[in-house]
Amino acid sequence: MISVVILGSGNVATHLYKAFSKADGITVSQWYSRTFSNIASYKKEVDVTDDLSLIKEADVYILAVSDDAIAELSSLLPFEDRLVVHTSGSVNVYDIDKKHKRGVFYPLQTFSKDASLDFSNVPICIETIDKHSYPVIKNLAQAIGSPNKKVNGDQRRVLHLAAVFVNNFTNQLYRIGHEITESEGAEFDLLKPLILETAKKVLDLSPYKAQTGPAKRHDKKTIRKHLKALENKHHKAIYELLTTSIQHTHGRKKL
Repeated sequence: MISVVILGSGNVATHLYKAFSKADGITVSQWYSRTFSNIASYKKEVDVTDDLSLIKEADVYILAVSDDAIAELSSLLPFEDRLVVHTSGSVNVYDIDKKHKRGVFYPLQTFSKDASLDFSNVPICIETIDKHSYPVIKNLAQAIGSPNKKVNGDQRRVLHLAAVFVNNFTNQLYRIGHEITESEGAEFDLLKPLILETAKKVLDLSPYKAQTGPAKRHDKKTIRKHLKALENKHHKAIYELLTTSIQHTHGRKKL
């Protein structure tokens, strides 16, 4: 049985608590948040606290907090030589205070508190400094059914950077598409099968081979019609930027 203390109350912390609390082989000993009201509703399920001096002993302490808070919070923990891991994709493992055994438990997925999540679809990227900590973190990932991979700091950081492109930026493009359809009263829902098929295609094809559309075809007439139809200057700039990027990738001349 692996005992865990979760520190933080955001999207990642909340989903980890829910997954850990249902998993065989894991006990959530305590949940800490500096803002007690964020976790007060769970007090009948787990010991909750906003007092670091009351933190219980556990096998693993998970810092599921903002990137900027990791170093300070780890230094404030009132113990040493215990395994402390953070969940960030971009923060160095060495940012955790050196008085601890240090590691990373990075779930490579998008998290929203109100959206259900199957952890079998959440790869866990694991990084440790000492070899004895790795199996503990690996067992933690396996207990919630997550695929896991040992990575180094450079690999984790580029995965996080790539995730911003394939998730955050893509979602913003969905939002722009929604604004464009709304402008003429068209139904955005009609685009959802296309969204799903686009995502499904890269499971079997490389993104390079999966690319379609007027930019790849160098369909100048269609591109110019699209640009003329875009009234929002930001949408127009994004269209031009991505068109140029696709043309560069696929060896087309710029317009």
